[in-house]
Amino acid sequence: MNDLALKPHTQEIVVDEVFPHAPETIWKALTSGDLIARWMMAPADFAAIEGQRFTFTTAPAGEWDGVIHCQVLDVQPNERLAYAWRGGHDSNPGYGSRLDTVVTWTLSEAEGGTRVRLVHAGFVTLKNDTAYKNMSDGWKKVLRNLGSVVAGSKD
Repeated sequence: MNDLALKPHTQEIVVDEVFPHAPETIWKALTSGDLIARWMMAPADFAAIEGQRFTFTTAPAGEWDGVIHCQVLDVQPNERLAYAWRGGHDSNPGYGSRLDTVVTWTLSEAEGGTRVRLVHAGFVTLKNDTAYKNMSDGWKKVLRNLGSVVAGSKD
């Protein structure tokens, strides 16, 4: 048996959108705790500094308290932000199952503005299927919310 056979199969959510705004404007919305709270959830202790640990809190499920534990993994101003996204509990099936994933935001020039590409990677097949399905729809809504917040700010 090779190493590949021992690794679980994972899925990723990819959402790609072009916004008619400068990368700096979108970056501000991705890295300001007050603005993040307007388009996603209010983060506790967020700072766009590699190594920074922060949390989000959502609806608890089973043995999971609803806390999403994050750590900033990569910061390239106006280009890329990545953070670990961990939560859930091993005893929970479906919603609230253990997640150990990574969220990556990438900004790049596009005709008429900035392309925002979100990749949420690491959903283990079967174990995280409910989270994958729910969050696939959820991230699309989050990007629409981000667009609304960015549209309301000044470039």
